[in-house]
Amino acid sequence: MNLLRYIIVGFIFGIVLTKAEAVSWYRIYEMFQFQSFHMYGIITVAILTGLVGIQIIKRKQLKDIDGNPIVIQDKEKGNMRYWIGGILFGLGWAMVGACPGPIFILLGAGFWSVGLVLFGAVFGTFLYGLVKDKLPH
Repeated sequence: MNLLRYIIVGFIFGIVLTKAEAVSWYRIYEMFQFQSFHMYGIITVAILTGLVGIQIIKRKQLKDIDGNPIVIQDKEKGNMRYWIGGILFGLGWAMVGACPGPIFILLGAGFWSVGLVLFGAVFGTFLYGLVKDKLPH
């Protein structure tokens, strides 16, 4: 029963992203060509929502579903790795035309070729897990 809640929220999230055209390859292409504000607007709303949500959690010292305090760890120092990770993420997003969230939405909408993108994302995550201890952090 607990799993059902997450599935319902996932369906709603997928419908909202689809209706907002956030999973459209053309919208993502327009964003990377600086031809449209549409995706930048969606990303800005997401950032602001996260910012407000984090501030509420910190200031009201909210607890999780089990009653434990929610602790948000500070980011570790290391500016370069965030730049490198962001550039790699952005390049992958631009090449594929989808960030990780919409991959599942596009699969659910019947775009089966996105299965290759999902495989690549999972394989890339697996490779990172293998070499992360050898990378400078």
